Amino acid sequence: MSALALGLAAPSGASSYGAGIENSQWYLAESVFECSLVHEVPGYGKAVFRHRAGERLTFFLESASPLMRPGRGELVVEAPAWRPGVAPRPLGKVTVSDGHRPVLLETRQAMVLVQGLLEGMRPTVTRESWFDGRPVRVQVSNVNFAGQFQSYRRCAANLLPVNYDQVRRSRIPFASGSTSLSEADRQLLDNLVTYVLADSTVERIFVDGHSDRLGSRIDNRALSEERANVVADYLKARGISEDMITVRAHGDQYPVSRRPADNRRTNIRLQREGERPEFQQANGYGGDSAG
Repeated sequence: MSALALGLAAPSGASSYGAGIENSQWYLAESVFECSLVHEVPGYGKAVFRHRAGERLTFFLESASPLMRPGRGELVVEAPAWRPGVAPRPLGKVTVSDGHRPVLLETRQAMVLVQGLLEGMRPTVTRESWFDGRPVRVQVSNVNFAGQFQSYRRCAANLLPVNYDQVRRSRIPFASGSTSLSEADRQLLDNLVTYVLADSTVERIFVDGHSDRLGSRIDNRALSEERANVVADYLKARGISEDMITVRAHGDQYPVSRRPADNRRTNIRLQREGERPEFQQANGYGGDSAG
């Protein structure tokens, strides 16, 4: 599709992709796990603002075909064709990588793009083509953005405090001889519970207790069991079904470090439906065990 058909004014020799007034749409995909503002860029792919639970807003371009050569591209915020006389605002360089998401911007730059869109401007990424070296320009339209951004803000306010990647493997440390949970431990476990209660695909929680090698093996086994039970009891008291929880005690069998403090721990691992059980020893971060 030509730049003329898209309603864009392309510099001589450049290939421009972007939506015109008549076909510019933004869509909000929302849940307690993620809020995404998606914009179709005709002829190119998508522009997406993504906000996962427990993380901050990011922005990326997505394309089925690698149109841009990897390297350093230019990012500007410029006025659309129907606002002549407004000077573009350079925002610096962006990294263009290989793959289906060649441009990924972290929170600061993503928010600069949001501000530009709310001001009626068009963020534009320019980078030379893979094929002939001519400039490729990808423009993000501001048309119909503002209303959907307000809906995004309401979605973001209701996101969970954490996402699956942040809680699927967790570690509770303990002082020597101790089985007490700290305030930080309780906050971590509260966030884990909030996530599990919201995600119906989580089918099992493995809780593995460990100790250091100070003291007798029998005492260490008992201490690791008590540590695992302290964590499991906390989860159950916060609403997790006992049937979901598998408690295991390993004593001092699986040290992760030569430092005793690193080995005084209870590890927690979540398993979702369809995930293959991990048959590995309990010396990993997640505290998984073969038995």
